Amino acid sequence: MTIKLMFSKAVKDSRQILGFIKEFNSDLGTVFGNGDRNIIKLFDLDGQIVNIKSFKIPNIINKIAYKYFRKSKAKRSFEYATILLEKGIGTPQPLAYFENFNSLGLRDSYYVSEHLETELTFRELDLFPGFPDHENILRQFTRFSYNLHKKGIEFLDHSPGNTLIKKVSENEYKFFLVDLNRMNFHETMDFDLRMKNLSRLTTKKENVVVMSDEYAIVSGESKDLIFQTIWKNTTDFQQQFYRKKRLKKRFKFWKR
Repeated sequence: MTIKLMFSKAVKDSRQILGFIKEFNSDLGTVFGNGDRNIIKLFDLDGQIVNIKSFKIPNIINKIAYKYFRKSKAKRSFEYATILLEKGIGTPQPLAYFENFNSLGLRDSYYVSEHLETELTFRELDLFPGFPDHENILRQFTRFSYNLHKKGIEFLDHSPGNTLIKKVSENEYKFFLVDLNRMNFHETMDFDLRMKNLSRLTTKKENVVVMSDEYAIVSGESKDLIFQTIWKNTTDFQQQFYRKKRLKKRFKFWKR
């Protein structure tokens, strides 16, 4: 067994965090979320709640790839969170990552960060149009997304559940990215790449109208062109998504 771990400068007592990871599969900690693929647990670290994400054990090909050719999801999450904070983008404070390798490759891995209590995610904002201050939050989120693009940050999982929203004053909100292991960093992002990056957030035309209007205000680009491009990318993505879903169902049927 080979263990690799890294702690951020924000960590004062690494031994406790290491203890949480070693006891992750015990009754210690509180399970957070549904844990379909990865499991998240919350632990109390001297009054601070920390969030530890245990990534699904990879298949044999990825075991080898993560050992010799690619950074693990845990390591990427830690490094990308550090970069985001350096660029002034909100994300929970990264605390550590842990990788456990055996003779085949990566066995298990963990990403540790602070746990943020927030009012909602973009998903709730999208699902509930009557949510208080809905349009204002949606417009502020759009400005946040434009700021990502200006800084060359392509968040590949820019989807409804991966932005936490926290109210900081009567009319002001802050946004925090989570699930960080898939990102690209560019010098600049062209128009088509930026519009594609906004195409997985909502299927509601009325929300795309508001976002297109706000993006046009901050970017100086054509509102109509922004709307048409986002909406085309959105419908294309949805068609592709449901086509894959239908094919998967057929495949499962034949396997029976």
